[in-house]
Amino acid sequence: MSRPTAHTLPKKPAATKQAIDLALQGGGSHGAFTWGVLDRLLDDETLEIAAISGTSAGAMNAVALAAGLMDGGREGAKRVLRQFWTRVAELSPFHRLQTSPLGAMMGPANDWLAPWLKPWTEPFKQAADALGQQFSPYQLNPLNLNPLRDILADTVDFDRVRRCHKTQLFVAATHVRTGALRIFGQHGLTADMVLASACLPLLFQAVEIDGEAYWDGGYAGNPSLLPLVNETRADDLLLVQINPMLREAVPTRASDILERINEVTFNASLLKELRTLALMKHMAGDKPQAGGPALLQRVQRLRVHLIDGGAPLSTLGAGSKTETQWSFLSHLHALGRDAAGQWLDSHRGDMGRRSSFDLSKLLPD
Repeated sequence: MSRPTAHTLPKKPAATKQAIDLALQGGGSHGAFTWGVLDRLLDDETLEIAAISGTSAGAMNAVALAAGLMDGGREGAKRVLRQFWTRVAELSPFHRLQTSPLGAMMGPANDWLAPWLKPWTEPFKQAADALGQQFSPYQLNPLNLNPLRDILADTVDFDRVRRCHKTQLFVAATHVRTGALRIFGQHGLTADMVLASACLPLLFQAVEIDGEAYWDGGYAGNPSLLPLVNETRADDLLLVQINPMLREAVPTRASDILERINEVTFNASLLKELRTLALMKHMAGDKPQAGGPALLQRVQRLRVHLIDGGAPLSTLGAGSKTETQWSFLSHLHALGRDAAGQWLDSHRGDMGRRSSFDLSKLLPD
């Protein structure tokens, strides 16, 4: 009996790919948590990221991932994401201290460095807040300097983003004159459109695109789920949320009240879209509707999943969204990787079969 050759050996069946759409919320430097989530999802070769809808920091993560996919596949995406967040940290005024022998001796965690720096940084933050309440960025920053522009130029190749055929991208911004949501598609996407999505109006001048001014997309869609429902093929939608919906304590200090107002504002559009999906699912029922409206059929098939920052992010407070020290960003990255790993362990089997997030609880009784 002849021995089997390489040509006669049975082929190992290829792993089935599970297509998912990602909805990435914005939230300043807390977007490093989303970086960690993406880093872990990219490790799972059975997952195919079919499309991404991103706002603000979520949009930054999205374009870095797409550019990397076109320059090295999954490992390329992980590399470009790390390069992006490394550049963010390098702009921190405390970067040199943290990367010095003293910083290495003190260790990476906030347990050492952040408490030591806080007495020095807090007066500057308070002064900046006071200035921001009195003067606009048109007065404080007449040259319209934006470090994010340089970071994107250094790390993201937008030609690769526009040509990316491995995922679809949708970036949300808010039209200043009308307050309407504007979705920028991938094939015409520019750095200015991503900067518009991350343009906080008290920090930066409005970004002008085709003669129209735009602000942060979080006011109108943070992130917007509609393009994923209307224009993509995956039936599993994974939302990565970094702004807490629920806070048990009622804020009483002025700074805490303002932080909670911002959280409510930046979650309002997302909550509205989730409730709309819940209502449509309720209307569609459980039985397939072959002859019903196409959108209703699509929503009926949709399976929704959620990874959120939970207690680790909510305890940090909104003020930490402007902290960009490497120790802090790498800590958030580790939290995101861990959260995604736990979610995959618990819900990997739900994808392609059922939702792991119950939309119906968002409906009124």
